[in-house]
Amino acid sequence: MLSRYLPSVASQLRQLASDGRGPILFAIAAGWGLTIGTRTIYPVLLPDLRATYGLDLATAGALLTVLFVAYAFGQLPGGLFADRIGERKTLVASMVVSGGSVVLIVVAGSPIALFLATAAFGFGVGFYAIARFTAIARVYPDGYGTAIGITNVAPEIGQAALPPIAGVIAVVLGWQFGFGVAIPAFVAVAIALWVTVPTEPDDGRSAVDTFSLATARYVFRELKNPPVLLATLVLIVGFSIWQAFTGFYPTYLIERKGISPAVASALFGLYFVSTAVIHPISGALYDRLNVRYTAAPIVASVAALAALPFVESLSLLVVISILLGTLLAFETATESYLVGALPDDVEGTGFGILRTLVFAVGAGSPVVFGAAADRGFFDETFLVLAALGVVLMAISSRLPLVER
Repeated sequence: MLSRYLPSVASQLRQLASDGRGPILFAIAAGWGLTIGTRTIYPVLLPDLRATYGLDLATAGALLTVLFVAYAFGQLPGGLFADRIGERKTLVASMVVSGGSVVLIVVAGSPIALFLATAAFGFGVGFYAIARFTAIARVYPDGYGTAIGITNVAPEIGQAALPPIAGVIAVVLGWQFGFGVAIPAFVAVAIALWVTVPTEPDDGRSAVDTFSLATARYVFRELKNPPVLLATLVLIVGFSIWQAFTGFYPTYLIERKGISPAVASALFGLYFVSTAVIHPISGALYDRLNVRYTAAPIVASVAALAALPFVESLSLLVVISILLGTLLAFETATESYLVGALPDDVEGTGFGILRTLVFAVGAGSPVVFGAAADRGFFDETFLVLAALGVVLMAISSRLPLVER
């Protein structure tokens, strides 16, 4: 049935690459894949960080929470700068901050230095998030959901490739080299973004050229619309599940399932390979049907989360890792829906505020997850995540249709 609605992949790619837009999309996607892929090195190297700095699971969860909180608070200035100075400068600035922070992570000599460098890195990654949405919206006024879906494949490729590579390098050379492998890539992508992303015209579309009480009232009035509020709730629940799961999945496989770090990294990478498939499907469903249909694939990830504590064999863990990839079906469609529900003149700022809220609230889940695991409830936490997945599907099915 879906084949009636989903165009061929080749046709989608040709359309996205038309009129010289291919290099732009590729550079933006590469930056997004690099930043998120590097961020996902943390869960794979978490056992090494725990051993080096003497961190328990709760403190390790706090490190991940700092990462995601900083990522959350990078969203708002990223959105403001996208509206005020343009996407190209904002995207390149993110590459510079993120790459420089990785250098600080590599040379960190104490837990405090590690936490501070982690916060700087999370902020730099967050700075990228909003500008890449608004940049794509400018380049692809039609087919926006599909373009976002294709772009969202990039972080899944980054997350599938970089953590296993970092894990192998860490075993051979040390965890510092596992992180350091990403540094040259940040330099290369920064150059590519500067060369390819066009300079934005001064078309007067921004409502936030100056800061004032009237501007704040206007922005927050637009954010109180029911479709915006409900979609934001979907993202809060969804990313709370995702942040807790991805933060501890490799550690759980190593410590509870007795799997080697290399195999755990491979299973983690397999999860992201599966996720890469779901993003373009979700984006195309959003463009051709509506946002409510995109909640259906999440059923598979809910079942996988519920089954995970009871599965022991490696072959079944492979299946579980693949099924878990459907969780992010909510992301592409809901974020595209949310951007479409916001007025053009506050698109960057408004989306930045909302993503700051989403990730700031969701960032609490890793530290709660880690504290529960420290108290002997590592298995039970996955059952709680499965229950939250049911809540996620229920809320998604209630999203009202909006003009896009």
